[in-house]
Amino acid sequence: MIDVYSSARAMAQAVAAREISARELLALHLDRIAEVNGTVNALVSIDEERAYAEATAADARTASGEPLGVLHGLPYAVKDTHHVAGWRTTFGSPVMADHFSAYDELVVERVRAAGAVVVAKSNTPEFASGSHTFNPVFGTTVNPYDTSRSAGGSSGGSAAALAAGMVPLADGSDMGGSLRNPASFCNVVGLRPTWGRVPTWPTWNLWETVSVQGPLARDVSDLALLLSVLAGPDPRVPTADSTAGEVFREVRPASLDGLRVALSTDLGGAFEVDGAVADVVRAQADVFAGAGAQVEEAWPELPAAEATFRTLRAWLMEYALGDVLDARPDDLKPSLADNIRAGRPLSGHDVAVAYARRTVLTEKAREFFTRYDLLALPVSQVPPFPADQEYPHSINGRPQETYLDWMRASFLITVTGCPAISVPAGFTPDGLPVGLQLVGPAGSEHRLLAIARAYEELAGAGVGVGGPRPVL
Repeated sequence: MIDVYSSARAMAQAVAAREISARELLALHLDRIAEVNGTVNALVSIDEERAYAEATAADARTASGEPLGVLHGLPYAVKDTHHVAGWRTTFGSPVMADHFSAYDELVVERVRAAGAVVVAKSNTPEFASGSHTFNPVFGTTVNPYDTSRSAGGSSGGSAAALAAGMVPLADGSDMGGSLRNPASFCNVVGLRPTWGRVPTWPTWNLWETVSVQGPLARDVSDLALLLSVLAGPDPRVPTADSTAGEVFREVRPASLDGLRVALSTDLGGAFEVDGAVADVVRAQADVFAGAGAQVEEAWPELPAAEATFRTLRAWLMEYALGDVLDARPDDLKPSLADNIRAGRPLSGHDVAVAYARRTVLTEKAREFFTRYDLLALPVSQVPPFPADQEYPHSINGRPQETYLDWMRASFLITVTGCPAISVPAGFTPDGLPVGLQLVGPAGSEHRLLAIARAYEELAGAGVGVGGPRPVL
């Protein structure tokens, strides 16, 4: 019996077998959206009429007997920073509040070609800036596990919609943790892939390597299914990895016996971490060891990672949004405006130094993974914080002066170039979700997903593998 918490794979199989129609599946999800979205505020620009038209077309394809895509008939949410033809795309900013996209960007092309039914956009902070999802256009997205708390960001709308049963699959993007952090906060799964694994088109900078697009789902198997659609080469993107996305379609759990796991709560003191989060992360050593893994407290030395990330982020944001700030200085949130301004004093030499440092960081990561198969650490340094705060202002009494400071656990990994996945690990004593960040060598997504599948079966915390569901 299909319900809104069935796996995406089970839903697709049921539609293909005509056990449920795409229209009936859509109706189930629209009923759930009507029930809970008013509270969670995860989905925006919902278009029921268009979604039903797409579902009707999907049912016609089913009836015709033609080959069906792997996402055939599945309701789907697109992050409100990704363009969908004819759909309102606001980037969570009053600057773009009345913008309607003229085209589907590549990730949307791919999910539609695979048969997904786009239902809505998912909420995001303004121009995807920050790991708490709020904006003046649509308001704040809250956590389905505690609606007084943040859902994370910047793909917070996607993660919250998945956790609340509003859609079975959704996408996002990640510069400093925007696929990983909301997955951690909402007890779902989010993958930051290696740059080039999921190509972006069109794009203002083909060679930009800090931000990537990627999948979110309720379990690793469903995430791998979506990655199989999003990944793969495209003639318009010469920087795309040449590996066909289909290799991710079936990812079986790996054996953890003998796996060399480096586990750290803070990368050797590189950041503060809340005690409740640290306790959950430390406890995962026993999960891995119980399956035969060799677990050590170890971490890569990444001394230049923070300066590298901050320089590249500021430079990229100033280029992308500097003209917007000049034209409408009162219409951008102050933290975003400050980050844009931080890019203005940077010289060409500063940017070149950052890229040189990133090259060194990539080599340090490569060398580290000759000694270890996996790095495990927190995704987020805090549990979900109150939704009326822009960001946590202190951790263990240590001030977090900007909206980036508390995100080090994720953005220090960004600049290594390695793929990283957030997998549900457990809950704090207050019942708030905690994700474990699993990191592998560059290009190792298939192996990383296989390890993550094995781990999630052992941990059993995620909403997609029998863990607790939100009470909404």
